[in-house]
Amino acid sequence: MSDEATQPAAPAAKPSAVELAKIASHYLAGDIAKELADSAPGFGKASVQLLKNHGTYQQDDREQRKAKEGAKSVREISFMIRTCVPGGKLTADQLLAAMDLGDEVGNGTIRLTTRQAIQHHGVVKGDLKPFMQRVHDIQMSTLAACGDVERNIMCCPSPMHNHPVREEMQATLDKLAKHLAPRTRAYYEIWLTDPETGEKTLAGGTSGDKDVEPAGLDEVEPIYGRTYLPRKFKTAFALPEDNCTDIYANDLGFLVVHEQGKILGYNVLAGGGMGVTPSAAKTFPALAKRLGFVPPEDVLAIAEAIVKVQRDFGNRSDRKVARLKYTIHTMGLDAFRAKVEEYFGKPLAPCHPADVHGFDDHIGWFEQGDGKFFYGLNVENGRIVDRDGFRLKSAVRQILHTIKPGVRITAHQSLLLTDLTITDRERIAHILHEHGVKTSEEISTLRRWSMACVALPTCSLAVAESERVLPGLIDSLEPEVAKLGLSHDAFTVRMTGCPNACARPYNSDIGIVGRTLGKYTLFLGGRLLGDRLNTQYKDVVPFEQLSREITAVLACYKAERHASETLGDFCHRKGVDGVRTWADEWLAGARGA
Repeated sequence: MSDEATQPAAPAAKPSAVELAKIASHYLAGDIAKELADSAPGFGKASVQLLKNHGTYQQDDREQRKAKEGAKSVREISFMIRTCVPGGKLTADQLLAAMDLGDEVGNGTIRLTTRQAIQHHGVVKGDLKPFMQRVHDIQMSTLAACGDVERNIMCCPSPMHNHPVREEMQATLDKLAKHLAPRTRAYYEIWLTDPETGEKTLAGGTSGDKDVEPAGLDEVEPIYGRTYLPRKFKTAFALPEDNCTDIYANDLGFLVVHEQGKILGYNVLAGGGMGVTPSAAKTFPALAKRLGFVPPEDVLAIAEAIVKVQRDFGNRSDRKVARLKYTIHTMGLDAFRAKVEEYFGKPLAPCHPADVHGFDDHIGWFEQGDGKFFYGLNVENGRIVDRDGFRLKSAVRQILHTIKPGVRITAHQSLLLTDLTITDRERIAHILHEHGVKTSEEISTLRRWSMACVALPTCSLAVAESERVLPGLIDSLEPEVAKLGLSHDAFTVRMTGCPNACARPYNSDIGIVGRTLGKYTLFLGGRLLGDRLNTQYKDVVPFEQLSREITAVLACYKAERHASETLGDFCHRKGVDGVRTWADEWLAGARGA
């Protein structure tokens, strides 16, 4: 078949406004450069969509709208910028530079994301170009951190030097991240060159393949084509014994199949995705499906084939159903596999029996196999911030300056500090305590396994609070969990401000999803392994009742679980109706008492 990045026969449905913007953009350039130079605080609708592919979202603080009486339509526009960190791996200097940017250009914080990237908030339009240039200068990029392209690829961040399988997996991720990176020069020309001279504005740094001059117009984007993908695309690598990247929640997953320290190949999974539009019954969360097995040398080729099938057959008229999960749902798995094999150029072997059976968040102290250690530092909801009595940002900054560890970001929004000596253990604990920060060992299991999205006030999709209220909810639950004797039980609690599910609530043990302002939908029955969707338990629950509702569920679990049964497995076995009946009786009794 032809390998050209072209669409099949035009569908009858009209392309969405975002598709039209991409078509007219000349490979994501559009009017961004022109609008960047004007005096307006923000960008036009088309540029707002294109900017996502450059790594930035236009936002405004919704609480500030209310603060201006008589001028509610006036918005104080700012930008969220996301930096790609493939596999979560970066250096101490890079994290320090990111923190400096947060202080000097953003809102004074940085946020570690659920996809192992770094997010800045509160950047104003005039600082966008200097921001991008400084990111480039530390050998990083924001290109494709958002948008209708392959986003930051995830991988287990654990630096186990005596584990060649992990090292090879991480090296393969690096190759795939470069292979699937957009090749447009729009990013380079808008952000990294002088608009008058066309000269490079920076003395150091490169963007790798992203800086290469295309050979001709038709070869600008050999994988994506001029309209890129119909929707965002997410990829992750995982090990059967350690699914810390939630591989089944991704559009594309590579599950390592290994024996005796050697990678035999990868089980390829396709079609995962968490986002749901409540008003559209046609939308749903989905776990990826097992597609086939490939040897290590075919990872790039099979990934490219799957991306191209999604490029050519994904829905470009309705963005609500444009993710790969809907393409597979529409085509059927067998037809999708056949089309992937056509693009791949050969049949896929059946999946190896290997599947996920373990999950490690890598929090705490571990030997890394070369005589050194790494430390998993819990960062609640990924927010690195200083506030009264809690100066995590200053503590992390001191550790990075004085100890100079390697740095990895986890898929649970925390940090791994690597290449440490045994004497660093006491030094790190002292620095944390000196700044009012608990060590990971002092964090409750409940808090350690909790996760939230940003939500209000800056996310335009949020209908309820998430990051700002989950810590308080955990505060109220911790004593109840202790009374029930469940303090050491590990189960995931994930909260989002809307059903788009950035914190992956639909495969967690307890999912809390924003329904409307101050009210949530509760889900039960997923599990730590991430390979099972949960089920709606109760809808429209006021925030003030969440703690009691969850405590009742945990009381039921404590009373009727089987030996060694996890919370998610218990709820799945008993069923949400059975849990609800028991929990409601418990709540009624508690009120009566």
